[in-house]
Amino acid sequence: MHIQHNQITEVDRKAWAEFIGKHPDNTVFQSPEMYDFYGNVHKYSPHIFLARDEKGTVRGVLLAVIIKEYSGWRGRLSSRTIVYGGPLVDDTGKEHLQLLKELLHTLSTVLGKKSVYIQFRNFIEWPEAQAQIFHACGYSFTDRLNLLVQTSGRTETEQTISKSKLRQIKKGLADGSVIRPPRDEKEMRVFYQRIRDLYQNRVRKPLPDYSFFEQFYRMSREGKLGIVRLVAAGEEVIGGVVAPVTSGRNIYEWYIFGLDEQNRKKYPSVLATWVPINYALENKLKHFDFMGLGTPAKPYGVRDFKLHFGKKTTNPGRFSKINNRTLYFVTEISYNILRLFNKV
Repeated sequence: MHIQHNQITEVDRKAWAEFIGKHPDNTVFQSPEMYDFYGNVHKYSPHIFLARDEKGTVRGVLLAVIIKEYSGWRGRLSSRTIVYGGPLVDDTGKEHLQLLKELLHTLSTVLGKKSVYIQFRNFIEWPEAQAQIFHACGYSFTDRLNLLVQTSGRTETEQTISKSKLRQIKKGLADGSVIRPPRDEKEMRVFYQRIRDLYQNRVRKPLPDYSFFEQFYRMSREGKLGIVRLVAAGEEVIGGVVAPVTSGRNIYEWYIFGLDEQNRKKYPSVLATWVPINYALENKLKHFDFMGLGTPAKPYGVRDFKLHFGKKTTNPGRFSKINNRTLYFVTEISYNILRLFNKV
């Protein structure tokens, strides 16, 4: 088995796209479009690994991205390798477990010294045999809940949403809230300013810089990656969502915000959450994926809010591997201090 890294031709891209398009766990997060997106985001560095058999046929795909918060030595401290929804491996052959092992080994060999840790943010609950391969390659598993809302039919979907949230959706729209795409990049920058304030003052977690949202918006206007929608009251942006889409399958909540305190009767957070659900229904997608409900052992107000929209929780969890324990320890201490002083 040969594993190809980053030197991708148009022929390779076509084979890659065809492989994931036929895979039962296909996701836009492992697509050539996402690779292009990462490559245009500041302090993001994409890495694609294609596993090919002796005939040159693609048998596995692993798209990872190295993310940094800063430049220079601080960038080294903040560097992490993230894999969303991957790898995707052809499990019809006899050697699929060995193929998974080779992909994980190659990932560590190539990127192990370029980031403090590697983390797989799973979209599926891996079967035990595959999970054991992760463990054998030095990864540890942590629980992370998720919620999938089935969107096969409007009646069935609305029956899973609490009556209070359905009322709030109707009231918000009746009170003048409008759901629409951003008119231009000026409005996209307003979106970013709103969500940046939320992350700095309440969420207190790292947020990508504006280039992330700018590039996603630009690609979405070309019909790529997914959708961006605003919740507007007149000319004021009071909510919004960035939602990647896997064609024919799922839509995901990647980044979302709502100015609820200032707009209580308009329910912007509820409407922003409703946007991808309604999009899935209108476009015959199978699920709306919340992309996380937190850890089961910790109280989480956001989880309580999300569970008003469905009850089909899963525990895909995360697989993580620390590449440099000293740097990881320093990073953890630094991050906690910054959070204490409200700097992240």
